[in-house]
Amino acid sequence: MQIQGKSYHTIWLKNDNPKVIQIIDQRQLPHRLVIENLKSVAQVARAIKDMHVRGAPLIGATAAYGMYLACLEAPDGFLFDDYIQNAATQLKNTRPTAINLAWAVDQQLELIQNVSSKEEKTKQALDLANTIKQDSIERCRMIGEHGLKIIEEIATKKNGEVVNILTHCNAGWLACVDYGTATAPIYLAHDKGIKVHVWVDETRPRNQGARITAFELLEHGIPHTVIPDNVGGHLMQHDMVDLCIVGTDRTTKTGDVANKVGTYLKALAAKDNDVPFYVALPSSTIDWSISDGVKEIPIEERGADEVKSIYGLHQNQIKKVLLTPKDSPATNFAFDVTPAHLVTGLITERGVCDASEEGIARLFSVKK
Repeated sequence: MQIQGKSYHTIWLKNDNPKVIQIIDQRQLPHRLVIENLKSVAQVARAIKDMHVRGAPLIGATAAYGMYLACLEAPDGFLFDDYIQNAATQLKNTRPTAINLAWAVDQQLELIQNVSSKEEKTKQALDLANTIKQDSIERCRMIGEHGLKIIEEIATKKNGEVVNILTHCNAGWLACVDYGTATAPIYLAHDKGIKVHVWVDETRPRNQGARITAFELLEHGIPHTVIPDNVGGHLMQHDMVDLCIVGTDRTTKTGDVANKVGTYLKALAAKDNDVPFYVALPSSTIDWSISDGVKEIPIEERGADEVKSIYGLHQNQIKKVLLTPKDSPATNFAFDVTPAHLVTGLITERGVCDASEEGIARLFSVKK
């Protein structure tokens, strides 16, 4: 996708130094485009934990490159394996909910264990990180192709009138490597000439919708309107939403989805107003080991400061402002779980299926 007319991915090797990983520091968006250099496992772990990068697919790709950096900095000899295991643990502990993180790290561990020399391990780790990145792009592109059909059907029923789509958080290209998950069908529909308009949930407390989704859509020229999180139900009651599409950080094999907190409430409102509620995801987001999302998906609890404060642009500087009384406590659950029975369907790289164990199994007889 593009920023100010220039094509970007969210993560890449530095052109003149393949030992440096470059990312877009998403904390600075939409007010500044800051490219950050990552040169060590510690820097990668900090970037994931402090949300310089965020979104399940991008977290996975970043962790994969983190394992490559671990190979570069690991000592030779018998201490190499211990260093790599510690690096893997460090990366896995950064964010517990998004399954892509452990998925990518475990792939690297398996690969590295089956190669002999440090040089070959490092080369193979870089190749795999690049493969995970490219694979993410292709999966998101295919999600867009399959989701496009849903938007096309609604547009046909509306005789070419504007299709109003509600999103939550940011499941766009900045949460992935390119295209995005929930936004991929929207981009493809817009590029095909279908009239779309996006209701963008601000998504407190970090405002990924108001800051990042709105930024993406504006750069791509897609009509959109930023709304407070609590407006979605009102819009649905007044027939102002044709379709909800959200992403997910972890999906059970039975179709429960964990996504940015507030998603569950949107799904309830959609169900009550007969609005289709779709979840877009690559299969790398499916956790094949669990069945009950509410009971089994670990929910990250982040610091209270994110709730109590807000960042914004003031006099051309990004400032932090206190919102609450200084001594008031706050709780910050980062995700909630939407049960499968509230999900109209899952949009994956292999097609659209019911949010059920049977529906998922029909598309993914082989676990990828």
